[in-house]
Parts: sequence; structure tokens; C-alpha cells
Amino acid sequence: MLETGGFGLRITFHGVRGSTPCCSPAVARFGGNTSCVAVETGAGDSIILDLGTGLRQLGCSLSGTSPYRGTALVSHLHWDHVQGLPFFAPLLRPGSSLAIYGPRQEDGRGLEEAFEDFMRPPYFPITLKQLPAAIGIVECPMTPFQVGTARITAREIPHIGATLGYRIEADGVTIAYLPDHQQPCDGSSWVDPAVLDLCRNADLIIHDAQFTNAEFAERSNWGHCTVNYAVEVAIQSGARQLALFHHDPSHSDDQIESMLEEAALVGRKAGVAVIAASEGLQVDVAPAQYAQAS
Repeated sequence: MLETGGFGLRITFHGVRGSTPCCSPAVARFGGNTSCVAVETGAGDSIILDLGTGLRQLGCSLSGTSPYRGTALVSHLHWDHVQGLPFFAPLLRPGSSLAIYGPRQEDGRGLEEAFEDFMRPPYFPITLKQLPAAIGIVECPMTPFQVGTARITAREIPHIGATLGYRIEADGVTIAYLPDHQQPCDGSSWVDPAVLDLCRNADLIIHDAQFTNAEFAERSNWGHCTVNYAVEVAIQSGARQLALFHHDPSHSDDQIESMLEEAALVGRKAGVAVIAASEGLQVDVAPAQYAQAS
């Protein structure tokens, strides 16, 4: 599968926007679908990070009639991270299964109940239980657990409402996923210890980069962070690479390119490679020793 002799993870971005899907020529390069990232291990384990509208695109890429079996790690239940679920075509195949992990809800509802609340009439024509696939919904444990060959660690991270970040370790590679992360409202560079734990020495961090500094000054309590802060998280945690993610729906492709250019310059000085996630982008993350050798 991978050019690293089976070691490493294949990351494919299917949705990279935050807050709401968007569509116009100005956002065509980076794409307008909301958060959804596919992770494939060397053993073929299928892990989905969030269930935004990009999940439909992922489903289209999994064409065929064979049953699908995978695991989804959901960061939180805001619409832009779950609204793609009923449009994931593999769930229409009998014999398919999807295990969904997500955060314990602050209002006391079970996670499964929360999912059932937003996917039912009159909000949607059918319920989750009416889909042919077997869907299991589990409150994510706060101790490491296995998904196939991958070791998963979840931590509560700062945002608005119950939100998890994830660390995935498999095939000699570590990636961290923090799509929505509240920067300190005072604009400081302090990073929550739970965030540093998830990102420590990661080969790739996929991280919230929604705001410019000027936007953050007006929206400091909206639950997100600046591109500069995303770079700061990567530097403080000793990460090798950072993917800017959860792009604001108002940001054009040109604006994201400009933000990337500035962030890449800062990252390069600190030894962190910075990219901007875009729909369809595939990144094969190799172990550090393999990358250095090649």
C-alpha cells in the first residue's frame, strides 16, 4: 500500500472547512466541505476523523458492493462535524458496520441519544436505526484503546462544549487531530497540557487554523485559534509537520495561500513543515527514520 514498505499512515482529506460548507469559485482549490479525514494503516484499518460533509466524498471513493467496516473518531457534535453521516453511501450496504467514538455529553444525555436526536424526523427523513449498516456509538474512553493495529488516545481539549482531540499511533507514525481548539482568549502562547500530550513529537498535526490575528481579536471566544497559534502548538510539542485545517468559510483560496506562506516561514525557522489541508490531498506519513533516509 505505502511506499515505505508498509510502515506509515496514509492520510486523505475529504473535507477541510469549518463552521459551514461553502461553494464558490473562490474556494474551489481548497474545497468547501466540512471536516472529514480518512486514515489508513499499513494493515488496511480504516479510521475516519469526523463526519462532516466531506464524508459523502469519502463514501464516493469507496465504490463497490462489498461491506464496509471502519471506525470514526468524532471530535464533537457541532453540525459541521456530523452532518455528513446519513450521506455516507457504504452505510446503505447490508453487512457494513461503523463504530463511532465521541465525547461524553455535558447535558447528561448518552452519546447515542445525542446522535439519534439530530437524525430523525422532522430534521431528517429516516433514523440511524433505519440504515442497513450496523452502527455502534460509544462514548470514547479516556484511556488508550486499539482500533486494529492503531493505538488511539483521546483527551478533552478547549473548545465550546464537550470536545476531544485524538492521537493515533500505528506503523511507526504518530498523528494528532485537533480540528477545533480554543486559543487562550488573551492571545497568549500558553498551550493546554492535554493538547501538548496529544501532539508530543507527532509526525503530523492536523490543527484548527480558522482565524487571522485580526479576526481572533473580534472573535476570541468563538472556540477557535489563529494560524500563528497552530504553528505555536506544533513548535511547543516538537512536531515534524503541521496541516492547517478547519479553514474559515469566508476565506478564499488566495487568502489561505497567503496565510500558509506566512505560517510556513515561521515553521521553517523552527524545523516544522507547514502545509494547508485541501480536499483530495493525500499525504503518506512515513516514520522519521525512513523520511531521513530517503
